[in-house]
Amino acid sequence: QVLLVESGGGFVQSGGSLGLSCAASSRAFDTYAMGWFRQAPGREREFVAAINRNGEKIEYADSVKGRFIVSRDNPKNMMWLRMNNLKSEDSAVYYCAAEKTTGWLVSRSLNEYDYWGQGIQVAVFS
Repeated sequence: QVLLVESGGGFVQSGGSLGLSCAASSRAFDTYAMGWFRQAPGREREFVAAINRNGEKIEYADSVKGRFIVSRDNPKNMMWLRMNNLKSEDSAVYYCAAEKTTGWLVSRSLNEYDYWGQGIQVAVFS
């Protein structure tokens, strides 16, 4: 069992930057691949970024590639999402998620993730 808590959301002007943090309660954080997902009103939850257990494999959704950066620090049980050049379409509730795995791959499918944070709001205004 792992508890995930997101922080750092808020309001930001279009073109600005914002950072999200995800704190995990597990002492075996390095046994989890991690992901960020988001859900806008009236839309399905969608993949944003994922990072494997040791941080050496990372994937991004095409919509955020080149603007968002995901990272993790296993000894600190932390994952981050740095969001740059934000657009109004980035507005959503952002969730961090953990997938218990022995492998080194990452998944874009929300069905692969075992634990989810409560979500945090990001609002980008023009």
